[in-house]
Amino acid sequence: MQGCLFRFHLFFSEKAVCAMKDEELQELVETISVKWFHRPFKHEARFNSRLRTTGGRYLLHSHDIEMNPKQLAYYGREEFIRIIKHELCHYHLHLQGKGYRHRDREFKDLLKQVDGARYCQVIPGTRNRHHQRHRYRCKSCGAA
Repeated sequence: MQGCLFRFHLFFSEKAVCAMKDEELQELVETISVKWFHRPFKHEARFNSRLRTTGGRYLLHSHDIEMNPKQLAYYGREEFIRIIKHELCHYHLHLQGKGYRHRDREFKDLLKQVDGARYCQVIPGTRNRHHQRHRYRCKSCGAA
């Protein structure tokens, strides 16, 4: 029964994801950038459904931003906007030659200033799995 419920939940999520297209995401990122950072976002924002355990990512070489559509589907627009702000902190600080990494003080300060998400919430069923190690023993002598 749980398998059926899980499949229904994934089906529901995919429908919710379709509610926003890449063009709408681009417009949303541009709007947030001007409103909260007082700077334009001049690159591409797009959904990447292959992202599993991260809410989004800033691409250093192209300066594009990729967002996980499942975050929008599961946790809603408000939390999704906080993740966009997080990625825009990386974007603007990197382009200004400032500390854009998670450990950098400038990043932490800007993230707090714009109320960006420090971490994204875990989407059910997407957590990295730890593989079990199997130990084999000989039944007759017990050697490993």
